[in-house]
Amino acid sequence: MNIQRREAEHDTDESDKGLFDHYPVDAKFLDEMFSSYGKPFPHCELLLNTLSGMSPNNLLKMQSQVEQSFLRDGITFSISSENNALEKIIPVDCLPRLIRLQDWNRIESGLKQRLKALNLFLDDVYNKSRILKDGVIPVDMIYGCSQYLPEMRGISLPQGVHVSICGTDLVQDNDGFKVLEDNLRVPSGVSYMLANRKAVKSNFRQLFRQYSVQRIEHYGSLLRQTLNELAPHNTDNPCVVILTPGAYNSAFYEHVFLAREMGIEIVQGQDLLVHNGFVYMRTTSGLKRVDVIYRRVDDTYIDPLTFMPDSQLGVPGLFHVFRLGNVAIANAPGTGVADDKSVYAYVPEMIRYYLAEEPLLPNVQTHLCRNPEDLEYTLDNLDKLVVKMVGESGGYGMLVGPHATPEARDEYAREIRKDPSNFIAQPTLDLSRMPCLTPNGATPRHVDLRPFILQAREINIVPGGFCRVALTEGSLVVNSSQGGGGKDFWVVVD
Repeated sequence: MNIQRREAEHDTDESDKGLFDHYPVDAKFLDEMFSSYGKPFPHCELLLNTLSGMSPNNLLKMQSQVEQSFLRDGITFSISSENNALEKIIPVDCLPRLIRLQDWNRIESGLKQRLKALNLFLDDVYNKSRILKDGVIPVDMIYGCSQYLPEMRGISLPQGVHVSICGTDLVQDNDGFKVLEDNLRVPSGVSYMLANRKAVKSNFRQLFRQYSVQRIEHYGSLLRQTLNELAPHNTDNPCVVILTPGAYNSAFYEHVFLAREMGIEIVQGQDLLVHNGFVYMRTTSGLKRVDVIYRRVDDTYIDPLTFMPDSQLGVPGLFHVFRLGNVAIANAPGTGVADDKSVYAYVPEMIRYYLAEEPLLPNVQTHLCRNPEDLEYTLDNLDKLVVKMVGESGGYGMLVGPHATPEARDEYAREIRKDPSNFIAQPTLDLSRMPCLTPNGATPRHVDLRPFILQAREINIVPGGFCRVALTEGSLVVNSSQGGGGKDFWVVVD
């Protein structure tokens, strides 16, 4: 079905054809702007009218301005190859994605519930392990997980918070929003959320005000407050730093961006040292004690004395200071056991177990190949499923069955049979779609959303997230490393 733009009162030439003249609506996919009958949802009418009042040429110029602003600000990510790291400007679409405030409020409640349960789970499995003793989750799934760190056993953190910064990926289909995965180790993308807002808002200022779009610009101050609250010994003015692997990391732009947003130092491992049970930062005026480290370095690299001996990225003795309670690390080491893709399947049970509540946000149906029945089902239906390795992220190690060749599916099946517990399978989701701007007018593209949830004394969420979009027609892969891009995400009052 096509959306037809109402004819303007004046004549137009081919270059001024309507933006939505050939916009297809397919009932199979939830379109977040149009109903299956082609009518805009009430909260999208103002956006549609605004866009329809602009010529496609002017919109394309606006798109170019948004892209140029990313180029000027150096908003990049890196893709590593065998010999080097390729620096790329993240693609961005200038048409915002909208959600009603009342719908966002339900999502926010579900995200808070989920992070609360995940932190209770992490505090439990590294201490009393009640959920394992009660048989809710298989013991071998946790203790056999590569992300489980025995070194964390017996460590009780302030307020029981292991995860202070969480990026949870949400998808929407005709049944509503679902959680695709939780990113609890070193979640990235929040800088793109803020950069998308800055670039798109500057081009739609009047529309932005008319919608009373909820603010996200205070994320940096909220993150700083969260990290301050983690400081040991109730320090009044804690010293907080970002620990980065360095300029060759794919998210280095974000590390610099967040350090600037919070007004804190960005450091590498060689900038820190341990002395008499505390961590210090080298400065031009001498050593300065560090209270909180927002680490963007993976677990096994943070301390060569405890984990990987040849790591050049960490700080010798850091984990010992952490165990003493003299420095806070966000997120705490060992949190990856809770975002393992097999453990993900049990998060609804965690919510019931720890909170005695029903999950407000459902999981995507997940088949654990470690179970013989699920393994058989997966192997019999590879052409219909998305199969993932439990420890991978960023779209790597994944098979999208319907888009794979028979040869690729056969090869992947052989890998599954070698180690079934290393794989999970999910149905191919009919991800919701939102209009994107192309030279041929508006075209629907699949989207997901990564909101960022912060926890210290309280749980806080800014009303927004990094909206990722699959820019290739028909693609369901939204990851930047796999060709995806971004959109600004507006929580609107309708």
